[in-house]
Amino acid sequence: MPIKFENVGIAVRDLDETIAFFSDLGLSVLGRDTVSGKWADTAVGLDGNHAKVAVLQTPDGNGCLELFEYIHPDAIETEPTRPNEIGMHRVAFSVDDVDEAVAIAQRHGYHPLRGVATYADVYKLTYVRGPSGILVMFAEELKKS
Repeated sequence: MPIKFENVGIAVRDLDETIAFFSDLGLSVLGRDTVSGKWADTAVGLDGNHAKVAVLQTPDGNGCLELFEYIHPDAIETEPTRPNEIGMHRVAFSVDDVDEAVAIAQRHGYHPLRGVATYADVYKLTYVRGPSGILVMFAEELKKS
């Protein structure tokens, strides 16, 4: 069976704030909608599922984020995911300039967890705690092939 990666889905507190953050990083909005009804209840596994949804695509066209702001049932606040927790961990992006990506994140009020690191003179990278506590990794390849 052929399989193709489609997207990563993330529930967020504020859809517009999250779209603004990822749009400034270069992702584009493919579409927005509000979903509800029996099909949504069945697909997601929540009775009375009602959410605002947006799909954002990376500039290279290879990756998408599907963002959900729940109207019903109420969104459940949890502690932000830590890097060593089991389960969905982070969204990672290759960028041309980590410092520029960090500057964009900082304009939105989001900062690296500890700073920017260099791995074996191959990658410059950092983790940023973004909208709704989403961990976002930026990685800049230092030695281009």
